[in-house]
Parts: sequence; C-alpha cells; structure tokens
Amino acid sequence: QGLLVLGKTSSVMEPFLKQLISQDSPKLGMLILDVKGNFYKAVKKYAKEYDRLDSLIIIELGSNIKYNPLNKPNLKPSVLANRLKTILELFSSNNSDSYWLDKSEQVITEAIKLCRLYNNGYVTFVELHNLINYDDYFQTKIEFLRKAFQSGTLSREKIYDLYSSLNFFENEFRRLDSRTLSIIKSEITRITNTFISDYDVLNTFCPKEDEINFCGFESLIKENKIVVLNMNIAKYKNLSKIIAAYLKLDFQSEVLIQLSNKKSISPTVFMCDEYHEYVTLSDSDFFAQSREAKCINIVATQSYTSLLNTLKDESSVKVILQNLVNKIWLRTDDIFTIESAQKQIGREDKIKYSRNISENAGETNYNYFINSLESKKSNISESISTQIHTDFVYDTNFFTQKLKTFSCLAFLSDGTQILPPCKVDLFPSFLDITDKKISSSNKII
Repeated sequence: QGLLVLGKTSSVMEPFLKQLISQDSPKLGMLILDVKGNFYKAVKKYAKEYDRLDSLIIIELGSNIKYNPLNKPNLKPSVLANRLKTILELFSSNNSDSYWLDKSEQVITEAIKLCRLYNNGYVTFVELHNLINYDDYFQTKIEFLRKAFQSGTLSREKIYDLYSSLNFFENEFRRLDSRTLSIIKSEITRITNTFISDYDVLNTFCPKEDEINFCGFESLIKENKIVVLNMNIAKYKNLSKIIAAYLKLDFQSEVLIQLSNKKSISPTVFMCDEYHEYVTLSDSDFFAQSREAKCINIVATQSYTSLLNTLKDESSVKVILQNLVNKIWLRTDDIFTIESAQKQIGREDKIKYSRNISENAGETNYNYFINSLESKKSNISESISTQIHTDFVYDTNFFTQKLKTFSCLAFLSDGTQILPPCKVDLFPSFLDITDKKISSSNKII
C-alpha cells in the first residue's frame, strides 16, 4: 500500500532497507534512487550482510556499468519521446504553456525514427543532439538513407518511417521562424547537452552498443537485482534528474507490464529519499496500479509543499498522497503538511473547561485617597462549566513542538484495516537497544 515518510527522513529509511534486502523468500528486485550520494553505502552494507552483493548494480559515473537510456528497440519512438518530455517538465518552472514541450516531444519522436533507420536501430543522445542542431549532419544522414532507399534495402515499415520523418522535418520543422526554432532546440538541448559536454557522462550513458551491460529492468526484475542510482544531485543536478526520472519510468513500465501475465509477477521495491527531487506526474498512476503488481513503494520527502513545488499541481499531489496509504509524520513546520495530516486523521469530541470568578459587595465606596473602590460585606463566587466540542485529534502544536527528535506520528495499515494513529518513539539504528529504558507506554520501531 506504499509508505510516505515526512520530515528528516534518512535515518528512518535505513531500517526498512535492511528488512527488504534481508527478505529471502522471495528475494525482492529493487530500484533505489540516492539523491544525496550517501544512501548507497547502507545498501552495500546490507547487501554484503545478507549475501546479495552479486545482485547489486550501482549506476554512477566512473563505474563499469554502461547504460543507454534510449536503447529501447521494443518501444515506439513516441513512447521514448514522451519520457523525455516528462523529464523536461522537471526543469520547467511553469508548465501552464505546454506548447514548447509538446513540440519538443514531436521533434524528438521524428529524430528517433531517423536515427534508428541509419544507425541499425541504435539511438543515443549524441545522435539526437547532432540531428536536431546541425544541418550538415542531418543532410549527411538523409543522403545515406536516400542511397539505402534507392538500393531497395529498406522494408515497407522503414520506408514509411523515413517518409513521415522527412515530411515533418522538411515541411514543418525547418519552416518554423527562427525564434520558434531556437526555443524548441533550446528545450531539447537542455537534455542532450548534459550527455555530450562531459566525457565521463558520455562514456557511461552514451556507450557503444556492444559495451552496454545494463539494459533496463525487463530481465532484472525477474532476476531480483538491486539497482541503485548513486548521483549527488548537488553535484550533477540536471544529469541526476534525467537519469533518475528515466530509471523510474523504465522501472514503472516493466512492473506494470507484469499485470498482463499475473502468473509470473515478481515482487519489487521502489525506494527514494528526497522524493520531491524526482517526483513526476506519472507517479500517481503508477502508485494506484502497482499494488496489484506487488510493488512496495517507500518514499520520503521534507513536506507536502516540497512535492507541490515540483509538480505545480495540487490535485496531482493529492492523488499521489492518497495512493501512499501508510504515512509517518516527523516534526514539521509546514502548514500545508500539518493541515493535510489533521484532515486525514480526523476530529474527535473534546471537553473544554471554563472557569468564572465573580465578586458581589453590599457596600461600595470610592476612596479618593487611593483612587479606587472599597467594598464591604462582599461575596466571591466561582463557577466551573464544561462543554463538548469537535476538534482535530492532534493540534498544530503537536506537529511543531511536541514531536521531538526520533519521534513521529504514525498512520499505518496492517493490510486489512487502518490502525489508530498514534505517537511512536523511533529508536536510532546506530544505538544499542539494550542501553535504552523503555516504558510500557512507548512504542519503538
């Protein structure tokens, strides 16, 4: 049913990681996105402890893993282009005008078609960059395809793709005014330039076809591999977002494809700390369907506002939140998060006490010397009343002040019903549990 952790999250994620990696029957295939570049160390530690190092694949610059996100010959060009559009949306501060993104998606679709025709079906970001930005390179490839057409080596399907691509580039794309053309190229270059401007990036994510040793999740889900993206977003901001989003989309597609053959569904796990950095609109649909595909989703973010800041759409944030049933709220000052948590937990009847003290005097005189009233034969009465009113179970002060370090409010399900929300004391994994005195009223996880 999914788990969402709100607040200071890194220390909370590690115990779940340990439990999932230690699962033996069946072993779980996992995708873990490491935003900060330090969580992968915990993955390696537990993979070694539970004898799963052979299943561990760490995607990072300078490693021996070669991965081309565009090498998906079984996917249509329009599907690949739509994935790149989804990634472009992560970089767009305002998605209200989607013309440029839609047009960029169309250009990428036709460029992928051409690249597959002249490059034996193999597509890279380098080829896309050259086709779209350099006219001489484009004409050279068109001349190559013209000779292939004249020699009769192209099938009917390839001839159709060639005709549709040429028709688009010659009659639409290259006839756009210079300003529009420059903006579209600029949008696409935001992705492609990331891969060609650095040698290590080029070598890792645009390798030769025979050098690829990670082809995505089609087979790795069934082999129960643990795939970790280790790429610090502060150091590789755009590249980290591109690769993380693409891995996530690739993983989600392969997980949901399993639903067409329910007899061979392999349980999987998706984990991501600082989830707001990589969240996309497609996640809402995936979280809604992934339960049937036996995928465990565990994500952590600082607040609901962090998700809203990325997606720019409050309704999409709400859809994602409702599909992550289990929630752990740590101390937060974010009002949007607090109000959403209060509404989800609900209200209860609370008793409100009021106290009133009054004084009655039989004789009252004004004292001009001290400028005040003096009373004689006075009586003092006190009244106490109670009133029942409906209020949130946990007030704002509970989230901002009463939740201390290593404590949280847990909203959890046992699979069949929602458990009553309660405050939970978290026990740090780096401490020895025998050193802590635990009262019977405290709950430790």
